[in-house]
Amino acid sequence: MTDATAAMAAAKNLKSFVDVAPESDFPIQNIPFGIFSTEADATPRVGTAIGEFVVDLAALAAEGLFSCCSTFGPEATAAFQSTTLNHYMSLGRPAWTEARRRIQQLLSIDEPTLRDNEALRARVLIHRTGVSMHMPARIGDYTDFYSSKEHATNVGIMFRGKDNALMPNWLHLPVGYHGRASSVVVTGTPLTRPSGQVLPMDAQVPVFSASKQVDIELEVAFLVGPSNKLGQPVPIERAHDHIFGLLLMNDWSARDIQRWEYVPLGPFLAKNFGTTVSPWVVTLEALEPFLTNGPAQTDPAPMPYLTYNGPATYDIQLEALLKPKESADYQRICLTNFKHLYWSMRQQLAHHTINGCNLQTGDLLASGTISGPTPESFGSLLELTWRGTNPIQFPDDVKRTFLQDGDSVVIRGAAQGDGFRIGFGDCEGTILPAVAGLNQ
Repeated sequence: MTDATAAMAAAKNLKSFVDVAPESDFPIQNIPFGIFSTEADATPRVGTAIGEFVVDLAALAAEGLFSCCSTFGPEATAAFQSTTLNHYMSLGRPAWTEARRRIQQLLSIDEPTLRDNEALRARVLIHRTGVSMHMPARIGDYTDFYSSKEHATNVGIMFRGKDNALMPNWLHLPVGYHGRASSVVVTGTPLTRPSGQVLPMDAQVPVFSASKQVDIELEVAFLVGPSNKLGQPVPIERAHDHIFGLLLMNDWSARDIQRWEYVPLGPFLAKNFGTTVSPWVVTLEALEPFLTNGPAQTDPAPMPYLTYNGPATYDIQLEALLKPKESADYQRICLTNFKHLYWSMRQQLAHHTINGCNLQTGDLLASGTISGPTPESFGSLLELTWRGTNPIQFPDDVKRTFLQDGDSVVIRGAAQGDGFRIGFGDCEGTILPAVAGLNQ
């Protein structure tokens, strides 16, 4: 029996006293972590999701319900009353495991502590319609990788041709760039269309313009837990201990700005105008039943510091939906899977630190666009419309190549288990008009 099979069997038997619909992203098997507030108490604090409810973990800690945890107990109140997850994430895997198991125990159908205490339930179980979600972490640094071979190949074909699709280094290391942490926002935050320099087709001189090619990038990111010391790389075998959990991400991109600025140092203003993340962070323990192997890495084989023996990715179905401003409904435009990524999270983290770079608690490391092998699995409009030559069709003769003002995008993801699913909730954003009257 594999570790994933054993984890699936163990998870299948868990049941909560809280009613959870089979299609819910948040069964007792999940226990994601996020930051929420309510109208009655505007102080952001740590919660988890179960079915249609948010569980106030700060209130549970104040009741002393984590005092039985030998590792996590002394930190419970401070960690769960924090306005970000950084304190909790810094504690490391033994504390995370103990806290998560205690939360599952308190929510179990067989545990009377919360189940039979009506007054306590009323205080700590809050319907999700009555909460506001906040950024889950204080992000110090943000790195975006380029880890989908299909995406890199598609983009390479568009701009360099089939014979030179992948750059010479791509199969040897996880390519990445440093993004902008200050403009990472939580789901539901609208983003303003960026303006900047663009080079019109067949022109020699750039012009100043609002971007006409705002795109999406369907991604999954992870948050760093414990840091590593400056000068001390994290071995790939221990990378797992530095990864707290995953969230969904939309790396909005302005392709026309990007095309002009990209050489020689890579993405800049085309990316840093906004990046959207989902509010719930799903732990690696919740995803353990879905461990699987990624694409074969044999030609060439990775260097020893990037070699890991065992499954290192997860079977997570991902989709992007687009609602044009003229439409009332969302339409799915992409269906892909996290397991398509060529470079795994373990490899990304090991490579990021191999030079001695010190990652810190709350750092955000993203996958890059996740594209699969078929056209419907391409994770960006650039690919889905093949650089604008093949518009996406919507009802009432509405078409899109890139995003227009008022368009909304939702990214969703879930791993389907035996009688339960582990989901992330929505990662949603809307494009607003560019700022008027800029000095050109």
